[in-house]
Amino acid sequence: MNSARSWLVFGVGVFAYTAAVLQRTTIGVAGVSAAERFETSAALLSSLAVLQLVVYAAWQIPFGILLDRVGPKALICGGSIVMVAGQLVLAFAPTIEPAILGRILVGTGDAAVFISVIRLTSSWFQGRIVPQLSQWVGNIGQFGQILSAIPFALILHAFGWTPAFSAAAGLSLLAFLLGIALLADRPRSAPEPAKAADIREAMTGLRAALRRPGTQLGFWSHFVSQSSGTVFALFWGYPFLVSAVGLPPETASSLLVVIVVSGVIAGPILGLLTARFPLRRSNLVLGITIAILVVWTVVILWPGSPPFWLIIVLLVVLGVGGPGSLIGFDFARSFNPMRSLGSANGIVNVGGFLASFVMMFVIGLLLDVQLDAGLSTTLYELDAFRRAFLIQYVVIGFGIVMLVRARRRTRRRLEQDEGITVGPIWVALFRAWRRRRA
Repeated sequence: MNSARSWLVFGVGVFAYTAAVLQRTTIGVAGVSAAERFETSAALLSSLAVLQLVVYAAWQIPFGILLDRVGPKALICGGSIVMVAGQLVLAFAPTIEPAILGRILVGTGDAAVFISVIRLTSSWFQGRIVPQLSQWVGNIGQFGQILSAIPFALILHAFGWTPAFSAAAGLSLLAFLLGIALLADRPRSAPEPAKAADIREAMTGLRAALRRPGTQLGFWSHFVSQSSGTVFALFWGYPFLVSAVGLPPETASSLLVVIVVSGVIAGPILGLLTARFPLRRSNLVLGITIAILVVWTVVILWPGSPPFWLIIVLLVVLGVGGPGSLIGFDFARSFNPMRSLGSANGIVNVGGFLASFVMMFVIGLLLDVQLDAGLSTTLYELDAFRRAFLIQYVVIGFGIVMLVRARRRTRRRLEQDEGITVGPIWVALFRAWRRRRA
């Protein structure tokens, strides 16, 4: 544990996740090119990204159960090679139908990687470094978005659709080869964790993880903090910046990097705060989520086109939402035994992507409805985007209500089982202030 070999395994796992993020986000950068290539509506075009997320979310729990059975190496390698196949199908797709098949394959492979890398981290490291490394997995992995926003976009504009998506597939192929050669599920000296004897026992463990209030708290934490940034970065951000705000395509794709940089800076800080104040993790999630909604409110209500500095502020807070959502996995780790951690992580990971694909599809649907009703003169008009983005308040607002309810049950369980009472944050801050004065 925590050895040089641990860091090598961690590095290969993070590289595989970085490649997965690249495959996931390429369609967002290629959204305008996809509209021209496939000549389809906004709602159907958004299905390329939505269906990918639906498949991703649908596979989380089955892959979580499988992760507890076969270990993370098999899923990381298998997921990587499936994404290679998916991107190659998309690269040569002449119409929207095979393109959708390609995104289904990408979503399937992508679903296996992240929860496996999180499990790999828990198997090779121990102590207070674990929540910090979980943040680093997400933060470093988001460099895959930089790869899609800059080099992939450059290849797409310079050489075309097929070379760009084929080149992206090559990175996951490299991840597959490195995983086969260098990954291991756990140190040799570590005992093999208990596994379910059959599918019935595995389902029993899944139901137990799902019933735990801590797992539910992780699910809703992921739901509220990740979804808005995912919707923006994965699909609708680029058309919004180019067609609605009026930024040049090169500037718009480069601006998406701000989300990644913001997350990389915020991630280690959130990791330290999570390790230092484990009883206040939900306050971090709620604070980040409220900040996202506040900035979106300013952008939507701004008269005329939002200024460049406001776009930067929006991208920064969306970037913080990424590492904020990873706190959900720390809840899963804290309230579940190792033998069912894969299932618990799968449950948590469904949260953000469930919210994302709902918002992503409804935004495309609302854009089409406004155009058909004559409320907008073009599909990607600024005011049309403003009205479509209002769906975020409905989805995230529902998630906040459910998060608070899950937090209440989790704190009640802590008090019953361990005698730990967690009071309101303002009470804790007031007591800390009084102690400092004393």
